[in-house]
Amino acid sequence: MNKFNSEKVMPRYFAIAIIFTIIGFAILGKAMYIMTIKKDYWTKVAARLKRDSVCVKPTRGNILSCDGQLMASSIPEYRIYMDFKAGGKEKDSLLGVKMDSICEGLAEIFPEYTAEKFRVQMELARKDSLSHYPIWRKRIDYNTFTQVKSLPVFNLSKYKGGFHWEEFNARRRPFGSLAQRTVGDMFGAKDTARCGLELSFDSILRGTNGLTHRRKVLNKYMNIPVMQPIDGADIVTTIDVNMQDIAERAVIDELKDINGDLGVAILMEVETGDIKAIVNMSKCVLDNGEVVYREIKNNAVADLREPGSVFKTASILVALDDGVIPNDTNYIIHTGCGIVDMHGRPMKDHNWRRGGYQDINVARALEVSSNIGVSHVIDKFYGHKPEKFIESIYRTGLASDLHIPLVGSTKPRIRKPEKDKYGHWTNWSKTALPWMSIGYETQIPPISTVTFYNAIANNGKMMRPRFVKAVMKNGEVVAEFPPEVVKTRIAKPATIKMMQTILEHVVSQGLGKRAGSKSFKVAGKTGTAQISQGAGGYKSGTVQYWLSFAGYFPADAPRYSCIVCLKKSGLPASGGGMSGLVFHRISEGVMAQSLKLHVKDARDSLSIMIPEVKDGDIIAADYVLHQLGIRTNVNQDFSYANGNPIWGKATLSKEKVMLTSSKTSHNVVPDVTGMGARDAVYLMECRGIQVKLHGRGKVKSQSIPAGNIAKKGSVCELRLQ
Repeated sequence: MNKFNSEKVMPRYFAIAIIFTIIGFAILGKAMYIMTIKKDYWTKVAARLKRDSVCVKPTRGNILSCDGQLMASSIPEYRIYMDFKAGGKEKDSLLGVKMDSICEGLAEIFPEYTAEKFRVQMELARKDSLSHYPIWRKRIDYNTFTQVKSLPVFNLSKYKGGFHWEEFNARRRPFGSLAQRTVGDMFGAKDTARCGLELSFDSILRGTNGLTHRRKVLNKYMNIPVMQPIDGADIVTTIDVNMQDIAERAVIDELKDINGDLGVAILMEVETGDIKAIVNMSKCVLDNGEVVYREIKNNAVADLREPGSVFKTASILVALDDGVIPNDTNYIIHTGCGIVDMHGRPMKDHNWRRGGYQDINVARALEVSSNIGVSHVIDKFYGHKPEKFIESIYRTGLASDLHIPLVGSTKPRIRKPEKDKYGHWTNWSKTALPWMSIGYETQIPPISTVTFYNAIANNGKMMRPRFVKAVMKNGEVVAEFPPEVVKTRIAKPATIKMMQTILEHVVSQGLGKRAGSKSFKVAGKTGTAQISQGAGGYKSGTVQYWLSFAGYFPADAPRYSCIVCLKKSGLPASGGGMSGLVFHRISEGVMAQSLKLHVKDARDSLSIMIPEVKDGDIIAADYVLHQLGIRTNVNQDFSYANGNPIWGKATLSKEKVMLTSSKTSHNVVPDVTGMGARDAVYLMECRGIQVKLHGRGKVKSQSIPAGNIAKKGSVCELRLQ
């Protein structure tokens, strides 16, 4: 017998099915309600809360000077916000009570806004229930952040109080604008490198981003690290902060004196090619009319300029190295009265109005920077085959691409002569070579010029300019950038020695005298060139000049090479007198840093250093002098048996100190002139005389004359000097 009673069971199943159907329709209805009517609300909630994965930025590496000083470092900066929805009604009522305190505190921290202005803005944001209201529009540093965070309500957790923030890695330079364009800068808002070493070594400095997953648990987010960020490494530059400061001040001071438009200086270590200082100062006029000088562009590596007379060194160097000049530097050149015709164009020396240099040899042509002398040599011996001259210039490395690790750097442009299939020059004229030989019709950045002169100082070995020595991580060196040789030899050793002598004479007896020093020898070359105004040529409007001095020091044992370039409008304009003066100041300052003298260095075998001895206790003076090895009049018997102290006078002679005793009655005012304050006061007070001192040093006068009767209680004024 079947116990299943369908009449009783089926109604139950049917009822259950109806219930589940109703529940299903309810779920679908609720879903449709959320998708349509509540769509905007839940979209905003999702946009505000849903952040599954968060990128964690690493700390950017530091940029260090050659001796480990910070030149650029990362510090935290913050943007601060307020969530008026967080904390519910309890927070909202607390915010209403504390609003005055909060706004007054913000006004003290940010005095640009008043407390009333903060209140108006906060109340509007509170009324609109903003969840990400920016309390302050700009980034703030850590100290300011802690001040804001200590205000009422803001000191609560961000889930209760609503105060939250975004943290950024901000870049700071402890030495301010020192070498700013070379060290580089950052785009603050984008947190990306902008220029300089910051940009060139961005991948090393930046590090690797980390990743964190966020999960919401009980209305709170929990961070789950997936990949830890890897902080950036530090780079050690070749810049010397002290040398950089010396160079910048020297350039700016001269620019102010001559009302210059631009100043460039590069200081390079001869043996390694390390760039110890690099300056790029441009003239800026503020809204109030004040003139300041700032680093706008890295002109030292980016500017292609006609170098002017500093190029003459390369011209004569290749002529000597190729052996085309008869009798070496004694080859005589007839410069006449300072003006000669050069293929239909007048070639002038700077002193053509004073009658020129007449007949001079090649060495003297460089010393006095004779345009006629240099161009005559190059045109005579290379004019029929200019490509040979250009090949020789390229052989010196002056046209080499130095691969400077700074964005925007350019390589020299020294064009080569070209002919068409018929043998006609396509980019050349008869005047091209003479003017090229004296520094025109070529474009060379200052960094290439100083590298060439550094090679001459380095006995012909050309070093690549080095800006970064090493990469460090956690105090350990992870990568090194050793010195690199561009060319082992730019010319024959004999040619280099000859050129070193000529460059030394340029400073000692030529136009570069202002670059010299009394303390050490300097070698170098002056340069003064007119700047082309493009289609307007060289003489459209006010003539602009590019003034240069390139050289090295000390000339007898070169340690540093340096180039100084100044741009100015109008006369007077002198490479030797203006750029040479800056070179002088830089070289003197740099050499003074390494100058360490002992007191013995001031003595020679014929000198005797005798200190100044005051009158007074001659027993004490005799003891000290004997300890110093200085002779006294030994015939005197100054022993403690004769009394202590024994008063007297000291007289300096050429080889010894004469000590003579003098006796004075206790009832008489003593003569204390020439004594120190201690001995003078002692003698006076022993006689009951009160003393008033004025000044310091030796006693020059006493108000009570010596020899008067000493009266107890009287006052004697002593004037010391």
